[in-house]
Amino acid sequence: MAISVEENGRLFNLHTEDSTYQMYADECGVLLHTYYGKRTEGENLTGLIYQADVGFSGNPEEAAGNREYSLDCLPQELPSDGVGDYRESCISLLHEDGSMAADFRFEGYEIFPYSYKVEGMPALYDNGEETGETLVITMREKASNAAVRLFYGVFEKENIITRAVRVENRGKSGIVLAKCLSCCLDYQFGEYDLITFAGRHVMERTPERSRIRRTKLEVGSLRGTSSHQYNPSVILCAPETTEDSGECYGMCLAYSGNFTACAQKDQRGQTRALMGIHPEKFSFRLGEGDAFDAPQVILGYSDSGFAKLSQQYHKILREHMCRGKYQYTKRPVLLNSWEATYFDFNKEKLVALAELAADLGIEMLVLDDGWFGKRDDDNSGLGDWYVNEKKLGGSLKELGERIHGLGLKFGLWFEPEMVSEDSDLYRAHPDWALQIPGREPNRGRNQLVLDMSREDVRDYLYGRLADIVENAGIDYVKWDMNRSICDIYSHQYAGSRNGEVYHRFVLGVYDLMERFLNRFPDILLEGCSGGGGRFDAGMLYYSPQIWCSDNTDAVNRLEIQYGTSFFYPLSSMGSHVSAVPNHQTGRVTPFRTRGHVALSGSFGYELDLNKISEEEKAMVREQIKDFRRYDSLIREGDYYRLAAPGGRFCAWEFVDGKKEHALQILVMTSAEGNPLPVHTVVKGLLPDKNYRCSENGRAYSGKTWMGAGLTLHAVPKEYESVLIEWEMVDR
Repeated sequence: MAISVEENGRLFNLHTEDSTYQMYADECGVLLHTYYGKRTEGENLTGLIYQADVGFSGNPEEAAGNREYSLDCLPQELPSDGVGDYRESCISLLHEDGSMAADFRFEGYEIFPYSYKVEGMPALYDNGEETGETLVITMREKASNAAVRLFYGVFEKENIITRAVRVENRGKSGIVLAKCLSCCLDYQFGEYDLITFAGRHVMERTPERSRIRRTKLEVGSLRGTSSHQYNPSVILCAPETTEDSGECYGMCLAYSGNFTACAQKDQRGQTRALMGIHPEKFSFRLGEGDAFDAPQVILGYSDSGFAKLSQQYHKILREHMCRGKYQYTKRPVLLNSWEATYFDFNKEKLVALAELAADLGIEMLVLDDGWFGKRDDDNSGLGDWYVNEKKLGGSLKELGERIHGLGLKFGLWFEPEMVSEDSDLYRAHPDWALQIPGREPNRGRNQLVLDMSREDVRDYLYGRLADIVENAGIDYVKWDMNRSICDIYSHQYAGSRNGEVYHRFVLGVYDLMERFLNRFPDILLEGCSGGGGRFDAGMLYYSPQIWCSDNTDAVNRLEIQYGTSFFYPLSSMGSHVSAVPNHQTGRVTPFRTRGHVALSGSFGYELDLNKISEEEKAMVREQIKDFRRYDSLIREGDYYRLAAPGGRFCAWEFVDGKKEHALQILVMTSAEGNPLPVHTVVKGLLPDKNYRCSENGRAYSGKTWMGAGLTLHAVPKEYESVLIEWEMVDR
């Protein structure tokens, strides 16, 4: 059993193949966190907890005068606000009498032989024979009828533990939930670094590593989405941890809205890390019988470096978060019209583009922004999801039939959550937009945000999307979202309940996506928010691939895809070959390099095929053959980061599950006169098997390759790339 309970139902061990997570409900009813790390035999580890009389750290009444017992110093599973723990808390309550204490004590537990669900939100699910187990611990608030149910999921083989929280009002008096984080990890000993993934639009998810000290480290989003600026995933690690050695812990939030992740040492040098919905601008009223569910945090542990931790996340998200037909099915090679035409297109242009795409072996044409309403730029038309037949020169169905007739799939761009003030929808329903009465709203791209917490808004959007997709035989939808949210005011939750709107907005988006996918289960949905502004585990529940960044520059993409790879599988990263000079950076990189970088993701093109040379067209055919050949290796294989961006070159490697085939890609990022040789490491092979290398034709044992590495015959020039294979052979 992955979950064991001993000592009269007070000692809880969660075991994966390589790790143990232990809790103990002590004599005062406090649920202590005793251990998370390398797998143990499950012995009671409360002896690791050091207690002493610490000045200005008070004692709860259950301590019966024991001045060495203080919530301010103990490692806890549910640190609460206002009752003597002065560190960061997980939960804060406002009671009807105006008090704000939240003092929870252990009540009981349940165990279930399956994975739990989170109401209205994504969560890891059981997949065939690979099922999880669930422990639910109930905590009761001492002076009210509030209760908390702590959910712990265990995926034993995958080395993953999950956490979620449900707050219940079991009394007749209303309470307001002012803060509800999903996870707390307390570490009594050791020095730790915190790795966060920060950035901005078109430069997302750059790793930043900082030592955790007594000054709080915190990242998060108040933009209404998980954001380009900070990703809802962090790593805690020992200072000496590298790709291949050292302890590290991952925390990944399955949520697409406002979040916080923080870590800090306390007065005794203990480290506390927390993650969940951002408490700023958040409050949630719970009446009699109401409950609130906080999103799932996915925890991972590795005692042998970042590569193993990443591989655990890649596997669990690919196999237990992604869903639908395209969870495992090969993705079609697509051509997106955006950088080919922008808003300037008609049916003839699109059909000509599709004919050329089909000739080159591309499998799908995606029509991006501009096909609906009055939409010739980004200042009008959003919300009017009716086909502009005048612009297209006919119906979308007719266009779809032409494209399908060429043997291609047909995809379409939507931005359902937005509305232009210059639109029929806004003129008819101004109250459907999030904006504060009596104030001029902030505008992003001259658009406002629809109130997705409203069922009538979601019903309208569902009706329009479903009608268009069904009528035109759409095979793929790119679901975009192109501004941050502010001016929070919902006419439905006006007054004291506007603190619920950010969260209800996210629930509304999830609800609409779920309804849409239930109607069209075979469609390929690609998430997007100006590229990577909503690239999170929660969104993968609906879209197995997400447009990684609006930045298609191959050299910048090395950095973006490198940071993204720490948590998210390569199969989830939308990555395309685009034109040069690049439309974002002006950089010129070789066509082959652009193909190699895009190969490490869900592959496609973002350019005008009419403007590329015959030589480049031949390369398109070869790149598509490569994608088909390496698809399962890249999508399902183990991924290794070999050389980070920022040096002379960047390199990475894929190894298939049987370790019979390995693929390494290297991009030279700087050049110099009289160059030094380029030498790369090799990882993931079987030591006692032999492998032949495509670069030099030599066959050595896996042990030799991994020990000696590979020196390239020729030093690539700046921005050139090399693709190298190893295949198992009998020598």
